[in-house]
Amino acid sequence: MGNRLQIIGDDLFTTNTGRIRKGIQQGVANSVLIKLNQIGTVSETIEAIRMTQAAGWNPVVSARSGETEEAFISHLAVATNAGQLKVGSFARSERMVKWNEVLRIEKHLGEKAEFRGGTILR
Repeated sequence: MGNRLQIIGDDLFTTNTGRIRKGIQQGVANSVLIKLNQIGTVSETIEAIRMTQAAGWNPVVSARSGETEEAFISHLAVATNAGQLKVGSFARSERMVKWNEVLRIEKHLGEKAEFRGGTILR
């Protein structure tokens, strides 16, 4: 099903490269939920994203519950070419800040911006 559906490892991987490596070896998913404040440092988070991408899997940069209005993960998702950002619906201000920042980044990038949309599994 992994060629048609996105199978995202969350608690299984906990943004931990050792756990992601093992999951890749065992072929248990095709995507990893990446939570910046789950692993500890920005460098470790980027390493987890790069490892996921090197395996041909999709990283999904995600906010955590109880987040603030800090928009750094919007930049992280774009800068690493993660392709996906999970922050929830437009219901609360801490979510809107992140979506609005992605829109500002897109506007700034202009023609260089790429929206992958439904092609994420291709």
